[in-house]
Amino acid sequence: MGYGGKYVERAKARELRAQAWTLVEIARELGVSKASVSVWVRDVDFTPKPRNRGHPAGPFHPMRLKKEAETARLLQEADEWLRVLSDRDLTMYCLGLYQGEGAKTPGSLSMANTNPIVLRTLVTWLRRRFEIDESRLRVRLYLHEGLDLEASMTHWSDVLEIPTSQFQKPYRARADPTRRSAKHTNGCATLIYSCTTTHRTVLAMIEAVSCRFAIPG
Repeated sequence: MGYGGKYVERAKARELRAQAWTLVEIARELGVSKASVSVWVRDVDFTPKPRNRGHPAGPFHPMRLKKEAETARLLQEADEWLRVLSDRDLTMYCLGLYQGEGAKTPGSLSMANTNPIVLRTLVTWLRRRFEIDESRLRVRLYLHEGLDLEASMTHWSDVLEIPTSQFQKPYRARADPTRRSAKHTNGCATLIYSCTTTHRTVLAMIEAVSCRFAIPG
């Protein structure tokens, strides 16, 4: 039976199209092909619905609660899978983290991130794995204008356990009205440790691990 036989489906498709349903949504709803829907509704005025870029309104919205419950479940499962974390596990994680996110400036280990957990993990590993000179640790902040610099410095100082006296001059970014960018309240912090020996050691460890995976056998 061709298009002419699907009177009910065609009428429903035109009704849904007038309500701003997309061709894909209509086809899925009626169990027909997108091509059929396209023919049936080609003369129906269509105004696309505005895209919902935000989260469901309210802390008790069913969709939000469902997402939070799923996140909590996945975190619990991951924690049970991980069990006890050894120093070797931490080292392998931080080597991969630095290989992907760290700067490769000679003589200095540095990595920028907005996530305090990431930088806290890295500095904790450095303190455990190496006999570092605490006075060589530095922090540089990238913070948008209008945000509280003093509060941000205090935040990162507490997270990294590095005194604000060892913070370098921050970079204050001006807002660009042509771009949509997330303004993190505490900005982006760069953790820096200047030590040629430590830097070379970390790079050698990364290369050794990479070679083990790259070379068969």
